Amino acid sequence: MKYALMHENTGKYSVSAQCEAFRVSRSGYYAWRLRWRHPSRRQMEREKLDNLVVQAFEARKGRSGAVGLTLDLDELGHTYDRKTVAASMKRQGLVAKAAKKYKATTDSNHDLPVAPNLLDQDFSADAPNQKWVCDITYLWTGEGWLYLAVVLDLFSRMVVGWAMDKRMKAGLVCDALQMALWRRKMSKV
Repeated sequence: MKYALMHENTGKYSVSAQCEAFRVSRSGYYAWRLRWRHPSRRQMEREKLDNLVVQAFEARKGRSGAVGLTLDLDELGHTYDRKTVAASMKRQGLVAKAAKKYKATTDSNHDLPVAPNLLDQDFSADAPNQKWVCDITYLWTGEGWLYLAVVLDLFSRMVVGWAMDKRMKAGLVCDALQMALWRRKMSKV
């Protein structure tokens, strides 16, 4: 990195002044320049591998890890060890996306009573606090699934209450509604 910076500023500053500023030897800088102009066979092989790994990674839309990419490269006639492919991925900062697990979140097949649809697809309101709607969604975090309940005022489209929890229980929605009532200075229901 230091040598590359020095090379960029060769016309502005002398090599000896830059070597002193970066605390590197002049011989080290000149040896780097020679290697940079004439890369070794090993460096050229590494660049070739890195290019192949990036192409295979992008072809799989970033979903394959070292094992899958090693198999893909083998099919194309490029035989590499899994650890070599993994090292190339690490060097380039390539991390495979984890496949999302399917999780059923609703059970519509039940005999419980269903609440009436009071809005009947009319999502307009003439004044604040006439119509509120609520929804629950779930978000993936580094610590697992987190459920979010939101209460929205249809007049202003403003979030008037919300609550988060690790578990989806009735208390989650009740807490969001409680916050909405508190924020709008309304009496408890």
